[in-house]
Amino acid sequence: MDTGKGKLTEEKPFTEAENRFTEEKGRGTDFLVPYARSNIDRCKCSQCPVQGDSKCAKDKLQSSGEAMKIMPEGEVPNPEDVPGIYCSTGKATCQDLNFDRQCICSTCEVWKEYGLEEVDPNNHFCHHGRAT
Repeated sequence: MDTGKGKLTEEKPFTEAENRFTEEKGRGTDFLVPYARSNIDRCKCSQCPVQGDSKCAKDKLQSSGEAMKIMPEGEVPNPEDVPGIYCSTGKATCQDLNFDRQCICSTCEVWKEYGLEEVDPNNHFCHHGRAT
């Protein structure tokens, strides 16, 4: 399905657990990027120079990665525990990010799939909030 803002694929429906955050945050809005395991797995935020020296982001990346290894299929960690997918969840909770560094959002498959070049903001979601 195409919302006009970006492509939403319906190849594999999201599980109830994957949609939990999306439904809570998206009520009454055109929620663009679902907070789903498939999007977390493709997210490039962990490779972003903005988070490169962040101890907080590194710690969250390690702990969320370990948690996802033992979670049942389709389950997702709480968004505040994942250092990424900010286009879906909003601003980063880590306070030690360097927003002066180059953003790599436009190299991300999630960014490309959902046409985020056409939304506001279209980069630095970790600083500006989720795509709308």
